[in-house]
Amino acid sequence: MFESLDLESFRTVAIAAGLGSVLGVEREIAGKPAGIRTHIFVCAGSALMMVLGQGIIDQFQQQQSGSVLNVDPIRVLQAIVVGISFLGAGTIVHDKQEGVEGLTTAANIYMTAGIGVAVAVERVALASVLTVFAALILVAVGWVENYFGRGHSDDDEPESERNDKS
Repeated sequence: MFESLDLESFRTVAIAAGLGSVLGVEREIAGKPAGIRTHIFVCAGSALMMVLGQGIIDQFQQQQSGSVLNVDPIRVLQAIVVGISFLGAGTIVHDKQEGVEGLTTAANIYMTAGIGVAVAVERVALASVLTVFAALILVAVGWVENYFGRGHSDDDEPESERNDKS
């Protein structure tokens, strides 16, 4: 039913999903629309596309061993970047009165996709360290901004609402 390669691929995607969930937790706690589920899917989906891309390349090379055609694995990565950029752009909102919101979430989605790719290319230690690093940045910088009263990160409440509270 399942080949050992499928189980290894599932393990890769599951690790990516776990790392993506770490970044999604902070966004969920912050009340952002792109939370745990989104980050799990972005990270796991990026890993899955890389795994499938490599499988397609391997299959093509086996079937076309004498062919002069070359495959380019970087194209899979390019497609992921384009897709994630589109998704990230959808989280950014610009309002003349309230300014720009969603940039941190968009950047976090981009980082999450990169972490998924890192897992897929067997750089799990790097992906894990980057996950912790990104989570610390989200929490620590958010705390510093709030502590110093700046609290105007792109994903915080609009400035007009902050001014109403003063």
